[in-house]
Amino acid sequence: MHSGNDKVNFGACILGADGLRLSAGEKALYRDVNPFGFILFARNIDTADQLRALCDEFRESVGRDAPITLDQEGGRVQRIRAPLGREWMAPLDHVTRAGAGAERAMYLRYRLMADELKSLGIDSNCAPILDIANAATHPFLRNRCYGSDVETVSRLGRAVADGLLDGGVLPVVKHIPGHGRATQDSHFDLPHVDADLDELATSDFAPFRALNDLPMGMTAHLVFEAVDTQPATLSSKMMTLIRDQIGFGGLIMTDDISMKALSGSLADTCKASIAAGCDAVLHCNGTLADRATAAVAAGEMNDTSQARAIAAVAARKAPKPIDISAAEAELCSLMQGQVYVG
Repeated sequence: MHSGNDKVNFGACILGADGLRLSAGEKALYRDVNPFGFILFARNIDTADQLRALCDEFRESVGRDAPITLDQEGGRVQRIRAPLGREWMAPLDHVTRAGAGAERAMYLRYRLMADELKSLGIDSNCAPILDIANAATHPFLRNRCYGSDVETVSRLGRAVADGLLDGGVLPVVKHIPGHGRATQDSHFDLPHVDADLDELATSDFAPFRALNDLPMGMTAHLVFEAVDTQPATLSSKMMTLIRDQIGFGGLIMTDDISMKALSGSLADTCKASIAAGCDAVLHCNGTLADRATAAVAAGEMNDTSQARAIAAVAARKAPKPIDISAAEAELCSLMQGQVYVG
């Protein structure tokens, strides 16, 4: 793996960028710290040509075909919007409208989405969401979920993952080990869950166990009081549970390490997440200096994390053939004529 420097292992981080193209400072940082991958936000997206050029710059900075991800769920959480891509309704609305055809409809939705992403240079998506919705789930998350029971969430989550993989896009399951019981928004506060471990094992954890073969996952910034006083992202006890009881063997990245659910300095939280057992720190919002701080604190991947990272990249396949018009027509039929919003 040539990274443009003398590093052997990837940097244990996934980093973003300030704008539509990389600055000289960003290129120098990425060359030096060799992040495993990159993440995009609305601030990075203007035109198709611009976005492809940015993706090329990310990869050129590390000298390899690094994964580039984003949050493309549909509804509120959708970085690629018209005219670059279809305007999707929120996932739960999509599932509800499709009814008995929801599994196929979700597969087609994310297969079409993968086609959009790949055409723009993007080869990963932070989906499926395997959180189980309930009456108390915070509004920031609720309509991003796929259902309110283990079977539905697991089945639809698999359809989403298959649609992405068949389109050459790596899925990132989130939020391990389950965010559905959170009554607070972890972008701003640290939620606590007081359910006992047996209940969690048969409910919240179960969809992640059902999809524990997928290549990558993202943690939840939640405290599970039955396990630890630390949020899952920073808890070695929870990371051990995710590996051993849930059986997730893929690369695990943190949720955005800059979210306000986590207290303490950026360097300390990055170090703590790696020490707990996360493979990579995801840093989404902040200055170039913040990104440098996160990358240095996270350090290089250890050999175990490096092996998971290599396996994740190897799961990225060439897209299977698809007739886009036929897929859209089938989806339109399943959705009773209303596939998109706007």
